Amino acid sequence: MVLFPRGRVAIAFAVILGLTSHVLPEAGASDAIDFNRDIRPILSENCFYCHGPDANHREADLRLDQFAGATADLGGYQAIVPGDPAKSELVARIMTDDDDLLMPPVDSGKKLTKRQVDLLRRWVADGAKWSEPWAYVTPKRHPSPRTRDSRWPRNWVDRFVLGRLEKEGLSPSPEADRVTLIRRLTFDLTGLPPKPEEVDDFVNDRDPGAYERLVDRLLASPHFGERMAIYWLDLVRFADTVGYHGDQDHAITPYRDYVIEAFNANMPFDQFTREQLAGDLLPNPTLAQRVATGYNRLLQTTHEGGLQPKEYRAIYAADRVRNVSGVWLGATVGCAQCHDHKYDPYTMKDFYALSAFFADVNDEAHFRNGTNTLPARRDPEIWVFEDDENRAKLQHWEGKVKSLEAEFKRLTPPKPKNAPKNWKPEPLPAGSPTRAKLETIKGKLKTAKRVRDDLMKIGRRTMVTVATEPRTTRILPRGNWLDETGEVVLPAVPEFMGKIGDDSSSRASRLDLAYWLMSPEEGVGGLTARVFANRFWYLFFGTGIAKVLDDFGGQGEPPVQPELLDNLAIEFLESGWDVKRLVKLLVMSQAYRQGSVAPESLRSKDPYNQLVGRQSRYRLPAEMVRDNALAISGLLVDQVGGSSAKPYQPAGYYRHLNFPTRTYSHHSDQRQWRRGLYIHWQRQFLHPMLKAFDAPSREECTAQRPRSNTPVAALTLLNDPTFVEASRAFAERIVREGGSTPESRLDFAFRHAVSRSPDEYEAATLTRLLETSRKLYQDEPKDAAELVATGLTPVPNDLDQADLAAWTMVARAILNLSETITRN
Repeated sequence: MVLFPRGRVAIAFAVILGLTSHVLPEAGASDAIDFNRDIRPILSENCFYCHGPDANHREADLRLDQFAGATADLGGYQAIVPGDPAKSELVARIMTDDDDLLMPPVDSGKKLTKRQVDLLRRWVADGAKWSEPWAYVTPKRHPSPRTRDSRWPRNWVDRFVLGRLEKEGLSPSPEADRVTLIRRLTFDLTGLPPKPEEVDDFVNDRDPGAYERLVDRLLASPHFGERMAIYWLDLVRFADTVGYHGDQDHAITPYRDYVIEAFNANMPFDQFTREQLAGDLLPNPTLAQRVATGYNRLLQTTHEGGLQPKEYRAIYAADRVRNVSGVWLGATVGCAQCHDHKYDPYTMKDFYALSAFFADVNDEAHFRNGTNTLPARRDPEIWVFEDDENRAKLQHWEGKVKSLEAEFKRLTPPKPKNAPKNWKPEPLPAGSPTRAKLETIKGKLKTAKRVRDDLMKIGRRTMVTVATEPRTTRILPRGNWLDETGEVVLPAVPEFMGKIGDDSSSRASRLDLAYWLMSPEEGVGGLTARVFANRFWYLFFGTGIAKVLDDFGGQGEPPVQPELLDNLAIEFLESGWDVKRLVKLLVMSQAYRQGSVAPESLRSKDPYNQLVGRQSRYRLPAEMVRDNALAISGLLVDQVGGSSAKPYQPAGYYRHLNFPTRTYSHHSDQRQWRRGLYIHWQRQFLHPMLKAFDAPSREECTAQRPRSNTPVAALTLLNDPTFVEASRAFAERIVREGGSTPESRLDFAFRHAVSRSPDEYEAATLTRLLETSRKLYQDEPKDAAELVATGLTPVPNDLDQADLAAWTMVARAILNLSETITRN
């Protein structure tokens, strides 16, 4: 919105004074206008690009993101005169019919709606009341609203939900049936389906404490950590490969195990943060704390031989700023890399000062020793074992190898300074003590290396952070890594958010940053708590209280219930950052227990379910779609932790990968049936099944996955070898364990897949499919044999192959049901 000189608006004022016919009354016009909810989004979308925080590109010396700038004297006139629309230049420009004066400019591609124009005019007329950006205001506890229905709420969360629904003239949905409740809870807290006997036990347990006991059991499950890790790994862009250039493998899987174990142990979230950002800076860090620092190494790296170190230092620094600000602050500080932020008060200096916290991360060894090997070397790395004994043995034998190599080098004649390239030392005389000693060392060195290498086969390498002397950090003008004229900056947090400590003579560290992120008194712990309270709400209700999970700034959306979000943040803080306690608070609420089936009137008024008048129903995340099929079939290997697994994948999928060229080989043992969390994550060529179900490539922080419904996903469920083999294994279970009749077998299949019996239509339809398939396979026994022999599971020779193949077709249909892959 670029304002022209004052002399050009005489006509516009005349238009305003007589324009009442152009202002259309809207529903709710009498409601009080809230600046953050109603006005800031309009200004941010249409005005801040030219009249916002970026001083270098600000037009007409007008700043509309601050009250002082918006009401400043611009030479005899003001953009906004609180209480007087007729004297406010902004109102004149948005209401004029003159295209030369209209704001936003016609050629900007932006245009205010009549409702937005009316809101801005009313807001100015009401005094132009201003509020600081909602995300940066310290959260405070709010009293729970009074509700007309005093029986529905089970806890204070429900009172906020019901209070808002009653205000909107809506009623909450009835409680879901008990089968739906246990399926929902089990998927939400473990990522796996409940077993039929678990469903029966819960349905038949009418004790008032049954639901809470179920919640507690699931929170204590080792699979809780796996479920939470799926989301966390999206945030921190965890992958098994480097991303750039050859996209080679790198060593990082122990970090994933650390995350799982942290959630299972209910590690306080502030400790979880410190260990990842700065575990190496803690006093006497444990092995787990060193593994946690793998977070700093998760970014994409290049191992190209012709790389420019300065270029990639800038790329890596920017990556880290984007991630740390996105994960913990829900902020887009990365947008300030080349200029001050257009919509939020982050400056270029803020960007580079934040990157300076990571200037001590020793992450440049691959500039010198980077190779195209698989996995690529990304020193520093450490070896991780499941037990202390093998870890100590490896340290012993590594020391032995180094000692013997040093001794051998000491005894070997040195190469003369001017020796030719093909110079070799003269052989020592036979029988000389030195020669005998060298021969002995060779035998010992060979043995030591063999023992060391054998130990390495049972351990795993993982990248860690080791602090070094910090590199100099400069502001890069326009983000140009070749320009070294910019100001040198030290580690610092964004200026408008305060500072770290009072002693400017000492250099702030990553550990200081971690404390600042989590401290409500001396940092932005309130903001961090708000960001994650909103994300936990999203995990268990399907949408955030603030809808945009990764932008708590000008381009995001304000929360529909800011008081509820504040209280959840305060609860998280005051609990000592207790993750399981916050999760339990949410899933114990009556709001969580609602059914997901809602009348059209509720859906049309609240399509995204932000008022929570019902529960949300949506397709399971990619990994859980796969886990669900494997669990139903009985194939799932539920071991927690370990190296990445390589399931079936289309032949030739990696044909475009180079440096080195490679061929994908799936695992031919039990690793094939591990949970989706453990699938090898190739950034450039994400596993097709994961891709079909909207998993991210993890090149950047992902706070919310899309949820698509495509033919490719349906075809994947039908034809991906994993799902075909799961169907075959499920069919064998159905035949062996489901009784002797089609009716009992279908009942068995449905109870395992969707926790209920089939209705008449479903039973009749699948019976026809069974009969048609059986006849087909009886006529084509080779096809039956081929289907039955699919994959790694042994062929059951004691069963009729045509019958088993027919039931496999039925199992494929059941695993492809929308209900099977949907969280209700």
